[in-house]
Amino acid sequence: MARTRPTPPQLDDVSKAIIEQLQQDGRRPYATIGKAVGLSEAAVRQRVSRLIESGVMQVVAVTDPLQVGFPRAAMIGIHVEGDVEAVADSVSKLTEVDYVIICAGGFDILAEVVAEDDDHLLEIINRKIRAIPAVRSTETFVYLKLRKQIYTWGTR
Repeated sequence: MARTRPTPPQLDDVSKAIIEQLQQDGRRPYATIGKAVGLSEAAVRQRVSRLIESGVMQVVAVTDPLQVGFPRAAMIGIHVEGDVEAVADSVSKLTEVDYVIICAGGFDILAEVVAEDDDHLLEIINRKIRAIPAVRSTETFVYLKLRKQIYTWGTR
């Protein structure tokens, strides 16, 4: 049975320019963006709404978890026995997990977690992630210091 992949939305040059404007400053006023891309403020507002609704982008405040009450952050590599997507879905539901990818290589899944302290991290790993039935093993990479985090890679 062939699986079909969802077709990503087609982005025109104006939508890409709006995205790039917001990547530089997520609080940039729509009127300012409109001047930069040649649209009215209302047209930019509509396009941004469509981009958000379609899942192409989201506008959020990005923080350094180590500085906002989560002094322990880690990347957890997960080895799975069986259905990788089902495990990724289960891991994604955990409130402490902010990033989940299914990957190839040494691990089946990588999950980024934020925790209040080492005891909280141990609880996430031992009682939540390792409790998922198809999880075979995990390896934890504890973050010591965040050196770079960017979201301004543009569009293609």
